[in-house]
Amino acid sequence: MAGVSNGIISHYFQDKNGLIAATMRYLMSVLSENVTARRLALGDDSPRAHLQVIIEGNFDASQVNGPAMKTWLAFWATSMHQPSLHRLQRINDHRLYSNLCCQFRRVLPLDDARNAARGLAALIDGLWLRGALSGDAFDTGQALQIAYEYMDFQLAKRVS
Repeated sequence: MAGVSNGIISHYFQDKNGLIAATMRYLMSVLSENVTARRLALGDDSPRAHLQVIIEGNFDASQVNGPAMKTWLAFWATSMHQPSLHRLQRINDHRLYSNLCCQFRRVLPLDDARNAARGLAALIDGLWLRGALSGDAFDTGQALQIAYEYMDFQLAKRVS
């Protein structure tokens, strides 16, 4: 679709996996920059506010537009079989889990924070995947609402 030859891809990226890796590094950096910008704009330092910006960053238009979603799907499918892409996927997964766990840990015991972080990470990925595979436009509002409800449910377990 881009009108480039396999030779050009090979010259700049070595192969299709190199192109996917470069594109994913770009998408992941945009995701990180969006979350960071949202964090810097926070007037509230609460764990809930920080969790919200992580959720919002994952459902930002830069991540749920058609080309980005197709790239993420290709990446996830290919990362199961390509070590370099698998490594990139593990880094991305760990970053999301670590950031979520850090915020949940501010109000929950360690085991509860870990479980809440695993659950929210799975929910974010699941909502994103279902949206990507639905064939319809991604319903960001619905995804945010579901993720916020789960987040609030977990934060309600707060130890006083």
